[in-house]
Order: sequence, then structure tokens, then C-alpha cells
Amino acid sequence: MQTPSGAGFGTLAVHAGQEPEPRSGAIMTPIYQTSTYVQDGVGRTRNGHEYARVSNPTRTALEANLAALEGGVASRTFASGLAATEAVLKSTLSAGDRVVCGDNLYGGSERLFRFWERFGLEFEFVDTGDVATVRDALERGARMLFLETPTNPLMRITDIESCAAAAHEAGALLVVDNTFATPWLQRPLELGADFVIHSSTKYLGGHSDLIGGAVIVASAERDEALAWQQMATGAVPGPMDCFLLLRSTKTLHVRMRAHCDNAARIAVFLDEHPEVEQVLYPGLAHHPEHELARRQMLGFGGMITLDIGSPERAEALAASTRVFALAESLGGVESLISVPSKMTHASVPRERRLKMGLTDSLVRLSVGIEDPDDLVADLAQALDRI
Repeated sequence: MQTPSGAGFGTLAVHAGQEPEPRSGAIMTPIYQTSTYVQDGVGRTRNGHEYARVSNPTRTALEANLAALEGGVASRTFASGLAATEAVLKSTLSAGDRVVCGDNLYGGSERLFRFWERFGLEFEFVDTGDVATVRDALERGARMLFLETPTNPLMRITDIESCAAAAHEAGALLVVDNTFATPWLQRPLELGADFVIHSSTKYLGGHSDLIGGAVIVASAERDEALAWQQMATGAVPGPMDCFLLLRSTKTLHVRMRAHCDNAARIAVFLDEHPEVEQVLYPGLAHHPEHELARRQMLGFGGMITLDIGSPERAEALAASTRVFALAESLGGVESLISVPSKMTHASVPRERRLKMGLTDSLVRLSVGIEDPDDLVADLAQALDRI
């Protein structure tokens, strides 16, 4: 069963990297639940597998699938999104290197970067929505430009192609966290990125039942260094998680359409509601980067952030929904609601949060694939209650 040359996204999602299991003909890639492999002789492996930290057939199929979806040369998977991010740092940087970062990153990424400052890396946080600012920061000397788009939770959009050009002119690598958009909405490697990172816990997994991370690369040289890092540090996913993720990517294109459709409807409802002060969603025409999002993305995603006016009202709204569950994380088929300043971004110093516009009155929605009428009704009754 070979994937046709030039196949569409849905066909790649279902078939790329996977063949029927040869002994039984099972169409689903098996869970190879093993720690080691019998060798045919000293140093003579069967199909290249010697120890499960180094490789596993379930993981190999998953990595080929993700590489095809992002249009990359290869992919490496990890035990979490942060493990994937750390692997990129460790495979490319040395003490004394400088990284230019977006100033509105996932709180865990910023916490990780602060940890690595102890070992001689330097991080400068800038507004990556302003390419001139990015160029200025890169010209002061940088080895890497690291950004998210859309950003978490302010939903800012960065021009990937322009940032790629700026990074490469300065001799830096471009790393894009594509977790919010997924390869169905946005393919950063095609716009010049060197690395794409995912927390596969989120939309790629899509069912809130696994933790994982992935890195997709644009060159074999980068993959070689990343593979060594994966083997040396061992922060790899187990075969069950790889199986679950491979199951999930088969429906990514179907789920993302539903996420986008539901979010678009909810964004309009919230934008017109008198109790809501501001809605941050790139699909709204008044979003400052709406036109950029239209050019760069296939759709606008399933994440919405709203300003409800005060910290007390934000917490009250989060506690008043019935279909939206109060929880961290995002990207699952079920809808979630959170208060970023108290939850996902609580580790970011308050002064930095406020400087970037992440106030205590923001509420973040991860819009699921439930019936949209029920989601709108749930938010309406919660807004009425506060």
C-alpha cells in the first residue's frame, strides 16, 4: 500500500509511513511493546532495530507520517512538546549562543529557556510580529530565531516567510512552534523554517489521552544531529503513545475543519456580546494580522482568547460553563476553558505578562468539535450568570 506521488493531505494523513503488518496483514501499525530486539548475529540487526530507546517500529511509522504531513525530510518524536523543544536547543546550540524568541510563547517554553540560561545560553524576547524588530535583534548576533504563530494566548500572527529570510540573512536558524495551527492549516518548512515543533499532546493527538512532542526538519543534516540527541538523552515516547498518535493523525484534517468552523462561529458570537470587551481571533476582520493569517494559513484555527474585563469576571466565567471544561491543555475534541494568567502562563513573571498584554482578565477557549449550537448556548448562559 504505497502513498501516491503528490497525494493530498487527507491521503497522507491516513497512509503515509504505514504499510500493512507483513505477517498478519493488519492494516493498523501494531504496538511493538518491546524494549529490545533479537539479532541475527553479533552486530547484525533485523530491519535496523537493536534497542527501543534508539528505535521502535511503531515510532518509525509515526515519524514518517509526521514528516509527510509537514513536508519535511524527517521527523523525530519525543516524550513531550517541551522535550522536543529542548532537543532542538541541545542539537544546535552551545554555551554562549544567543536565541531571539517571540515575547508571547507558551509559558512552559519560557520556563525552559530560563532554565537553560544557567548553562550559558542567552535569550532575548521580542515582538516577532514586527519584522524590523526581529531583524534588529538578529543583527546583534544570534544563532536561532524561535517563534510561535498563532501565539499562545494572545493569538498574534507572525510572518514566517519574512522571519525566515531575516534569520538566514543573519546566519541564524528558524524554529517555528506549529502546535496551534497544525500542518493542516500552516506548513512553516515551505515558508523557510528549518525546524517545526509540535506539542503532539494537542491537536495532533486530539483526544486528550497522550503526552508527546515532535520535531520535523528541513534537512538531513539537522535530522542526523537530532537523531543523535534523541538516542543520547532518551526522552522518547512509548509505543502505545505512538500508536495513539498515529491513530489520531488519520483524522487531523477532518477534526481541524470542525475546530475551525466552530471557533469562527463562537468568535462572532463573542465579538457581538455586550459583556465581552475584546475577542482575539485571527479570523475576525478587525484582528490586526487578519490579512496575514489569510495568506499564511488555510484557516484560522480553534483557539480564541477574550478579555472579560476583570480577573474576578474571568474566573467566574471559567467556573460557569457546563460544556466547556475548566482545564489546562488544548486541541482535544472536547472544548476547554482556562484563565492563562493563573494556569498555563502562571510561571511567567507578572510584569512580563502585563508588558506583552497578557492581563488577568483574559480567558482562553480551546473550541472542540461538539455541536456549535450547544457551545454557543453554554457561553451565553455563563455570560448571563456573571
